[in-house]
Formats: sequence, structure tokens, C-alpha cells
Amino acid sequence: MARKKKETSRVDELLDDLLVDCQTPEDILGESGLLKQLSQRLIERALAGELNHHLKSEDAELNNSAPESTPRGNSRNGYSKKTVHSDHGKMDLAIPRDRQGEFEPVLVPKHQRRLAGLDEKILVLYARGLSTRDISAQLEELYGVNVSPALISEVTDSVSDEVKAWQVRPLDEVYPIVYLDALYVNIKVSGRVSKRAVYVVLGVNREGNKELLGLWIGEAEAEGAKFWLKVLTDLKNRGLKDILIACCDGLVGFPQAIEALYPHTQVQLCIVHLIRNCLRYVPWKDSKAVAADLKPIYQATTLEEAEAALDAFAAKWDDLYPAISQVWIRHWDNIIPIFDYPMEIRKVIYTTNAIESLNRSLRKVIKTKAVFPDEESVFKLMYLAMNNIAKRWNRPIKNWKAALSHFAILFPGRFNY
Repeated sequence: MARKKKETSRVDELLDDLLVDCQTPEDILGESGLLKQLSQRLIERALAGELNHHLKSEDAELNNSAPESTPRGNSRNGYSKKTVHSDHGKMDLAIPRDRQGEFEPVLVPKHQRRLAGLDEKILVLYARGLSTRDISAQLEELYGVNVSPALISEVTDSVSDEVKAWQVRPLDEVYPIVYLDALYVNIKVSGRVSKRAVYVVLGVNREGNKELLGLWIGEAEAEGAKFWLKVLTDLKNRGLKDILIACCDGLVGFPQAIEALYPHTQVQLCIVHLIRNCLRYVPWKDSKAVAADLKPIYQATTLEEAEAALDAFAAKWDDLYPAISQVWIRHWDNIIPIFDYPMEIRKVIYTTNAIESLNRSLRKVIKTKAVFPDEESVFKLMYLAMNNIAKRWNRPIKNWKAALSHFAILFPGRFNY
């Protein structure tokens, strides 16, 4: 402990000596400030250490394998100058060389003009929806680094292989809850701008943590059950064998598409979507009253109470808006699964709030792009944005333990925890 304290004291003394001539923040953080100088010296010392290790390894190998008459092998051969971009702006480094040209630096690889850390900053800014030109201006303003938009495009293109691998990665065999929804983007297709649906699937795994299972871009300009069937087939091919509850909106044919691939899955229509669709038939003056009278249906304690509340709603409003009760009756089989669960966990199941929250966050990013040049650019941006969003998913969804108990009882043999 005493030795550690002595070493800390020595470091503090060195820092005090270095800071003697620093009177302003510019002296420390500026273009020629202390922090940049220290970073440069530290990198150069590390590179020298890399070369020492390389030469020692070669000498050891030579001594073990060559006869005494063999001349000595490699040696130092001065330095070459290299300008790199870093968090502290441009940095001129002295890169050590070996005589045989075999030394490959790890810290600053050959042909690399950016230090590790700058690429990550570019990707973070891109994931927040900034254009390549905006990122270039931001980096120059913050760090004094002049990075061209073309170079920024190269950095962001570097994630394309990562995106492709993510899209085909294996999935868990069972996801207790899966939310399915779509949002829209403008993509240039064959020279014209086309509005395309981006299909988003969000799963809740056994631990109750949210996980984006994939993104797909539709072939038509509207969301369709036929393409959802293709999405679900892809999920099955990637190892997803069973879904306990699938939460979706009221798209025609959607429940049938789910049941075709996952016949034992409970399909739960999103109540929020259902109410929104119903209110399309209602003028503004009656919308609050209608919404209030729908509440006793989905907030009923039992199925019998819900049926009675639906009858009461129909008796009150059918003369004015007969289509509303018919919508509920038509979709009743996909509304009532929520009554198998206690009130505290119904909200996890009967709304697609989880995926709508994700989609809202994604829309904030993609709204800065009026038109995407191609599908790959959509995947790239949404993947990076989703990685940022997923950092907030650090705990299980609310009341997950209670939900687990009900899943184990309602789905015996399909879900064990």
C-alpha cells in the first residue's frame, strides 16, 4: 500500500511540473496544448516499444534456428513521418522503421490515417442522423480535424458487413413475446423516390430483455400480410421455433400470416391500434366520449365483464357509429387473450408500446434523411441508431417475474424458466 501511495505521489509531482506553464484551458486542450503533446509522445513511445518487441522476437527466432555463421538479422532504420487525424486534431508522428521493412505497427497500422476513437465518433454522429457533411463540419469545429465527406462515407460503409452478419445471426428458440410493426422511409428505386415499409420485429427474451430481431424492407409501397409471412419465415429459418404471444396491429391477414408459421402462438391485437382505427369513424366532438366508453371493455377484470361492456357500448353507440362494435366483434378472438393475465402484466401484452417507442426513436434519426439513396443506406443508419437505442435496454420489462409465472402455467412444455 505504501509503495502504491509513493508511486501516486510521484505521478502527481510529474503532473504538477507539466502544468507549471499551463495558464489557460487552451494551454491544455488547444491545438498545441499539453494533452495533444502528451498523446503524441505516448503514441510514439508505444510504437518504439512495438518495434523493440518485434526485433527481440526476430533475434530469438534467429538464434534458435540459424547456425553461428549466419549474419545478424533485422535492425532499426530511423523514422518516417506520418500525419494522422485524432480526437486532438492533426498529429505528426515519428513512426519507427526496421531495415527489412517487416515491422507492422498495431497502434497505428500502415496506411491508416485516423487513430482509433475518431471512427467511433463518426459512427456515433452518423447514428444520430447527421449527414456526412454535417459530421465533417462538426469534427472540424470540435477537434480541428478536416475529414472529408467521402472519407466519412468510407467509415460508415465499414459497418455494412457487420449489418449483414447481424441480419442472419441465429436467434433463440423461444421468445415469449414478439412485437411486430412497420415504419416508412423514402428510398430511391430505379431513379424515382418510393415510400417503402421497413418491417421491424422486437422480441422479449426469456430474461425479459428487449432484443431487436431484425429489419426488412418491403417490396411494395404499403405494409402487407404477404411480406410479413416472408419476415416470419426468415425468423423461423434463423432458429426461432416458438413464439408464445405475438402483438401486432389490425392489418388484414396479419393474424393468419402468424398462424401459418407459428400455429400455437397467441395473436394479441394491439388495443391502442384498435382504438385509433375505431376513432377514424368518429367526429372530433364525440371522440373522447367514445374512447372513454371503450375503456371498460379492455380494462374489464374478466372475459364475461368485457363481453357485457361491449354489449353496453353497442347499445349506446351503434345507432351513430355501428362500424365500431363490428370491428371489435370481428377481431374478438385476437383481443381476448389479455384476459388470461392479471391486470399488472396486461399492459406488457395488449399494446405495442415497446416497439412503437423504438420506432419513434428511429424516426427521430431517419427524419433527417429526406430520401435514402438505396436500401443498404437504410439498414446501415437504422442498425447504428438501434445500437444506440439498445444501450437503454439494461433491465427486464416491468412485472416480468409475474409474467413468467403465468407463461409457465399457460404454456406447459413450451416455456420453462
